[in-house]
Amino acid sequence: MNETTEKRKNPFFEPYNTPHDTAPFDRIRLEDYEEAFMEGIRRDNEQIQKLVDNPAKPTFDNTIIDKEDTTEGYYDLLDRVSTVFFNLLSAESNDEMEALAQKMQPILTQHANDVRLNPRLFERISYVHRHHRKLTSEEKMLLDNCYDGFVRSGALLDEAGKERLRRLTEEASLLSLQFQQNLLKEQKAYTLNITDEAQLDGLPQTAVAAAAAEAHERQMDGWVFTLDSPSYSPFMTYSTQRELRRQMFMARGTVCIHDNDANNLEVCRRLVNLRREIAQLLGFKTYADYVLKNRMAGSVRGVYRLLNQLIDAYKPTALKELSDLKRMAKADLDRLEPWDAAYYSHKLKLKKYNIDAEMLRPYLQLDRVIDGVFGLANRLYGITFKENKDIPVYHPDVKAYEVFDRDGSFLAVFYADFHPRKGKQGGAWMTEYQGQYIDKKGENVRPHVSVVMNLTKPTDGKPALLTLGEVETFLHEFGHSLHGMFANTRFESLSGTNVWWDFVELPSQFMENYAVEKEFLRTFAFHHETGEPLPDELIDRVVKSRNFMAATACLRQVSFGLLDMAYYTQKDEFKEDIMPFEREAWKKAIITRQRTDTCMTTQFSHIMAGGYAAGYYSYKWAEVLEADAFAVFKRHGIFDQKTAQSFRDNILSRGGTEHPMTLYKRFRGGEPTIDALLRRNGIKPSKS
Repeated sequence: MNETTEKRKNPFFEPYNTPHDTAPFDRIRLEDYEEAFMEGIRRDNEQIQKLVDNPAKPTFDNTIIDKEDTTEGYYDLLDRVSTVFFNLLSAESNDEMEALAQKMQPILTQHANDVRLNPRLFERISYVHRHHRKLTSEEKMLLDNCYDGFVRSGALLDEAGKERLRRLTEEASLLSLQFQQNLLKEQKAYTLNITDEAQLDGLPQTAVAAAAAEAHERQMDGWVFTLDSPSYSPFMTYSTQRELRRQMFMARGTVCIHDNDANNLEVCRRLVNLRREIAQLLGFKTYADYVLKNRMAGSVRGVYRLLNQLIDAYKPTALKELSDLKRMAKADLDRLEPWDAAYYSHKLKLKKYNIDAEMLRPYLQLDRVIDGVFGLANRLYGITFKENKDIPVYHPDVKAYEVFDRDGSFLAVFYADFHPRKGKQGGAWMTEYQGQYIDKKGENVRPHVSVVMNLTKPTDGKPALLTLGEVETFLHEFGHSLHGMFANTRFESLSGTNVWWDFVELPSQFMENYAVEKEFLRTFAFHHETGEPLPDELIDRVVKSRNFMAATACLRQVSFGLLDMAYYTQKDEFKEDIMPFEREAWKKAIITRQRTDTCMTTQFSHIMAGGYAAGYYSYKWAEVLEADAFAVFKRHGIFDQKTAQSFRDNILSRGGTEHPMTLYKRFRGGEPTIDALLRRNGIKPSKS
């Protein structure tokens, strides 16, 4: 046994010898990570030392390109182990991995600071920034990003400033990790265990079967409901048991505010202050000013201009929607509470349009939805997907595909991870295990992209049957993955989704449009038992109902944007009580009575740990772009290949090689306006 252990090699230290050099998940053990992290840091330091000791005059090629390229192993080991570890920390975590993350995070942050605050390295970069050969637009973007990245990381600070920045960034990094770990712990800890069948009243059979399967998996009696969306959402929408709805709502609304070791209130307050201090140390008034310097919105004023424009446009309609909802509930309730909203919204939608999410489920079998989404990509761009079971995966739920371009050439590896489970964060996201770039030998290294979701699971005797909302989620993350798969740039740091944050949601939100397009639904929506197609009249009802409560949904997103900006426009130390601060921050977009015993901030991972701090407005910013872009497809045909090719060539394949508005205008022929979004949502009359 010991002899075998001694002979075993750490898989991160040698060629993977897997299809397309994909991560060897089946060979990686927990003990491999720390060893690979430490060796990766050592190699990194060694290569940086070689770079700064180079006696030759700094040039773009011997400094910027040598720092960027991984083909000679400069950053390869550290990048490959970090990518696998932190992706799995979100998708397939456990206590041991979380403990290791706590141990490694400060070490990795210290190393990142060592690189960015290395004066000799910055001296070379700064020299090249001032003196360089004629550069292509992509090379110029790489140089500017590199120089600006060092400046924004403290390269111009004096020694005392650099030391303070180290302390602030290391603490912020650890607190972000703690926030996520607390959130996962709290979300997974709660269950509603029902043993009285009468309390299942109103719930669709799919929800009941899933709850029974969850109870069986946990070795509990009866039915178990959780805070995972495929369990929580149907319960809140269909259960006639108002008290149980209240319990579920309060469980979700109070995540990470309980008096226990998973409380995130002080974590959030400290994160806000740390980011403010970092920004001010670097010469900015607020953290939002720091972030928005490299965003399409450009400034705090630009963000508020959009958010206020949306409030003015949508609030009158949202108030009418709320009035209709209250009228629907009036016969049953003295007062509409938050745990009643989904239930009575469903009743109102059924009354207005005779449409219900469960009506569509039998026609939205996951396997066929996959075929439909892949078929859409084929119809637009000519690409094809082929499952390859020889590609290792990190969990049996995960499927791995080879993706081929129109001409048959290999394009990418695509992983799809569909269902919730223990150790997996809630929500949905796209990530990469390998980015695209062209190496020094001219080889186009193709990307390995992954989408991770929490869609309805199959149950005994029934396949996974989705709601239309889940199909939209799939399309959203698939749009991100196309951005990654079509990447075709020289440098990895500029490829795929490495774009400004308020541009990155354009490809994803663009794809959501197809979910309610009749021509698309007809390609895959067939009854899972009879094979009958989704009836045209049902599709028509779906299309007619697409703007149901759209204004309310818009204000909800705007409220999150206001909350985000309220935290990150703080100029002085943030000392306020989080929960009342939250209520005040977003009240302009809130049209219902606010509760004082729930909190969004403590579970708002986007702005506390997910990279959207001072950037949550990006979803609405990108929605303006994608509505404007999809209007082009509607004019020429939603499957028009010429338009799709232009979208691919000018946006999807170009990554961050140019200013995003330059890329957008090249596709669109001009800058976007909010009009297309207002028309699509029924706020403004459509053009005749």
